[in-house]
Amino acid sequence: MKKTTQFCFYVLIFSGLCSCAVAQKATISKKEVTRIISTLASDAMMGRKAGTEGEKKAAAFIRSEFKKAGLKSPKGVNKFYQKFTHRKMNMLNVIGILPGKSKNEKIRNEIVVFSAHYDHLGVRRGVKGDSIANGADDDASGVTAMISLAYHFKALNNNQRTLMFVAFTAEEIGLVGSRYFGKQFNKKELERFVAGINIEMVGKPSKFGRKGAFITGFKKSDLGEILQKNAKGTGFTFHPDPYIGYNLFRRSDNFALARHGIPAHTISSVDIANDKHYHQVSDEVKTLDLQNLTEMIEAVALGVRGIVSGRDTPTRVKIR
Repeated sequence: MKKTTQFCFYVLIFSGLCSCAVAQKATISKKEVTRIISTLASDAMMGRKAGTEGEKKAAAFIRSEFKKAGLKSPKGVNKFYQKFTHRKMNMLNVIGILPGKSKNEKIRNEIVVFSAHYDHLGVRRGVKGDSIANGADDDASGVTAMISLAYHFKALNNNQRTLMFVAFTAEEIGLVGSRYFGKQFNKKELERFVAGINIEMVGKPSKFGRKGAFITGFKKSDLGEILQKNAKGTGFTFHPDPYIGYNLFRRSDNFALARHGIPAHTISSVDIANDKHYHQVSDEVKTLDLQNLTEMIEAVALGVRGIVSGRDTPTRVKIR
């Protein structure tokens, strides 16, 4: 009997769990989550404004984490950096992949994108005292989640589909990095992208309570329903976006992929209608609930497991 089979057998006997997948709980370390977000949202990054030295410093840190996690640099990308120019400014998306392991070539070559934007607002003029917009929740929290998921899925080493991890720049000035990313693929290549899991502002409990998150554009595909199904019985919950008037589906990097038909949505927990730190210099790590952030990353890891394994395939998005 193979070791994996023995493991599942003993789990069934001693834990009463119904499947090996459920027993395979996310292994996300709060200590590591704290380390990553504290670095990304530190004053040393100078607010990570696109096109600045702060952006480059943040990109270098993300690249180093991708290397440590064991990701590979995709073809056509120079050592994890996708370089481009916008308004005469040199900018960087940071991209790494975990190749799929399925024996089925089609599934192995299908891509699940995990993304978050790492740029923020930089140094704010006219602000007395602390003038650095650290962007801890927006969106160092999402980048921390994305990096943590890279470590997690590399450790599991059983992803049947190819997983792509992307840190987008220049979201704050109009989804520039993600739009550039999406334009690099032809129609046939875009069909290989089966899901886009964008993560933004997950550092605080949602209006649904702890272990609860919402998904933008919930009804535009069945990705949200798939996450709900995979998280059932785990204590984590996913909900439709309760802030429809804010048009969040079109305001984050998921939209740059969704406009190509990819079922790409943003997962978030922020109470955007009442958050006092949004786009303020006060958006610092000390305002976050790092235990909640750690739990949110676990929730995403559990929610996407059917997509990562090739068992679930979300319906395509149609943008009107």
